[in-house]
Amino acid sequence: MRKISIIGAGAVGATTAFALLQKGISSQIVLNDVNQEKAMGEVLDLMHGSSLLKPVDVILGTLQDTKDSDIIIITAGATQKPGETRLDLISKNYQIFKSFVPELAKQSPNAIFLVVANPVDVLSYITYKLSGFPKERVIGSGTVLDTARLRTLLGKYMGIDGRNIHSYIIGEHGDSELATWSSTRVSNLPINEFAKQMDLPWDKGLEDIIEKDVKNAGYEVLNKKGATYYAVAIAVTRICEAIARNEKSILTVSSYVENMYGVDDVYIGVPAIISENGVEKLLEIDLEEEEKLKLKNSVDVLKGVLKSINFK
Repeated sequence: MRKISIIGAGAVGATTAFALLQKGISSQIVLNDVNQEKAMGEVLDLMHGSSLLKPVDVILGTLQDTKDSDIIIITAGATQKPGETRLDLISKNYQIFKSFVPELAKQSPNAIFLVVANPVDVLSYITYKLSGFPKERVIGSGTVLDTARLRTLLGKYMGIDGRNIHSYIIGEHGDSELATWSSTRVSNLPINEFAKQMDLPWDKGLEDIIEKDVKNAGYEVLNKKGATYYAVAIAVTRICEAIARNEKSILTVSSYVENMYGVDDVYIGVPAIISENGVEKLLEIDLEEEEKLKLKNSVDVLKGVLKSINFK
């Protein structure tokens, strides 16, 4: 039996439960929220369709009902409002996390925490500190979605399936993230060489435009419909799938980095091998000097926020 608990039954939490239900990678999904009435409505809605899928028990639960979870997904927290950056949410969300993370860790000492709430890198670090878990078993959704957005945009521009594009967004899941253009490949070709063969323009200016579009993608959805949840749920479900099936897939989850990329003691999105143990291994890819500087800036942004938190 594989048990997945979701803390937070808002748009992201409920949509993630729906995506997980369709994948059939767990035998039980526990949905928890401070708004029990809303959460119960989500549970009923999901449960009513469950007989058309692989058997999954969907239940409404307290923190105690999450006991012995294999994966605990945290989507709970203050929501991001138009004009508000992910990092603006930190003070509100820190207090919320203090109220439930230690109890969740107590109930499921062998679980893997998967943090989705924003700012995800900071809250992953907070979860790591509050839980007392080893770093390998506390991860964030990181830049998995950003990387997917990058590959989607490049695929549209290149006129090919985005799954054949090998590129990453790394660093903060937010305004200081960066694309690893120097190592981007289409099949085994450098991206500029592939563009040349396809008779498509490619230069630094175009890279900057695409990178900016990826950074602003979430804000664009937020401003148009008030929240992002479909693509986020797909990304979170993909991470859960890699864990549940022990895939050893490489995903840019938010991971605790020490003595890599010239940085230390911070959670950032970097390529990581994901298995049933959580982070199996972090991969250090080659970066050009400009990319190293951008990554350092991204880390400095996150560390600046972390300095303001009193971990007591």
